[in-house]
Amino acid sequence: MSNIGNAFKNGKAFIGFLTGGDPSIEKSCEFILTMEKGGADLIEIGIPFSDPIAEGPVIQEANIRALKGHTRLEDIFRLVSLVREKTQIPLVFLTYFNPVFTYGIEKFFAVCAKIGVDGIIIPDLPYEERREISETAHRYGIDIISMIAPTSKDRIKEIAAVGEGFLYIVSSLGVTGVRKEIATDLEEIIHIVRTETRTPAAVGFGINTPQQAADISAYADGIIVGSAIVNIIAKQGDNAAPYIYDYVKTMKQSMKN
Repeated sequence: MSNIGNAFKNGKAFIGFLTGGDPSIEKSCEFILTMEKGGADLIEIGIPFSDPIAEGPVIQEANIRALKGHTRLEDIFRLVSLVREKTQIPLVFLTYFNPVFTYGIEKFFAVCAKIGVDGIIIPDLPYEERREISETAHRYGIDIISMIAPTSKDRIKEIAAVGEGFLYIVSSLGVTGVRKEIATDLEEIIHIVRTETRTPAAVGFGINTPQQAADISAYADGIIVGSAIVNIIAKQGDNAAPYIYDYVKTMKQSMKN
């Protein structure tokens, strides 16, 4: 079992997201450690990219801020190294295929393994094209986190059957961002997933309130929160740590184990 499995060992997992380098590499490290103190079980680190097609305005703007601060892929690798000096919390990159391809697939995963990245999510790499990276990722012990969307339908079982680390269940159509209501029949999707695999299923896209955390964690193995945390960073900047701590702690305490 990879290090990602540790996130789900003690009940339902809270997975927090931030964009690396927003507002700086040092602050991103501080905020990751703060999320862990607040109860986060796994952290997704977004690699800044100029065309993050799966992201809504909040995370798009975080990417722009990080890129304007001249955050490069090498800086994100340094961020992971800084975090690993303090904690072994599971870490997953969220990126797009272009940065991986441009850097070099072999070189990218070799560095991930060296610095302590546990998994990767690539929203613009369809399930059918995962072979582009799967052999290399597996050779270096990096889990490929598959995404299952409401539109996956007949492909849900197929995607679930090869799930690694955890399965990312997309709550709603569209891009990331806080939502007042999530209407997708997530219970049915997770029921189908569990007929094929014992890999944990975590739900993301739109989750931002304690009530949503409570409702969804009643049947999912974890929840993923990104835009709400990134929004705190946007508003509070360098001083976001105590606000992040309070938010993560409240969300984690709301979850049903």
